[in-house]
This record gives sequence, structure tokens and C-alpha cells, in this order.
Amino acid sequence: MQRDPERTAFYKSRAWKRTRAAYLETVNRICERCGRPAVIVHHKRYVTADNLHDPGVTLDFENLEALCRDCHNKEHFEGRSCEPGLYFDENGDLKTV
Repeated sequence: MQRDPERTAFYKSRAWKRTRAAYLETVNRICERCGRPAVIVHHKRYVTADNLHDPGVTLDFENLEALCRDCHNKEHFEGRSCEPGLYFDENGDLKTV
């Protein structure tokens, strides 16, 4: 699976890591959809090449949602479980087992 280097750099940036940690604390690390422990901070308006450098999209708490892994998978797989051998890491990146 090929990743966009700019997007990868954003998710490894100090700004994102700080925003992610601060946001999780504001919701007590609880999934905002089901109430289980949250591990992923999801962008409601998806991050794209066109808005990657717009902090109003990427770093604004109004565009973030704390999710557990299952709820994040449902968001990105339209209610289906993640395909066998795949999972989302704590940054929301799709990984292979």
C-alpha cells in the first residue's frame, strides 16, 4: 500500500501529535459514537491533498472526532469490518497485519 509522503509527514508532525493528544483528553479518550475507549482521532471532513495544509481542516477541534477502532473502520468501510489482514493504527493509517 503506497502512502502519500506529505500526508505521512503531517501525521508524524509535532502539530498533529499535540492536537491529537489534546483532543483525546477533551473527550476523556472515549469514542464519541459508542462510548468505548477511543484510540483514533478522525477528521470529519477528510484530509485530502487539497486541504492538507489548511489547519482549519487538519487541526481544528470542530473537525475532529475521537473513535474506537471499530467505529473508525465502520466510517471508512461503510459499515463493513476492515478487510482480513488490515487494520487502522492509532493515527488512523491503514496497515497490514
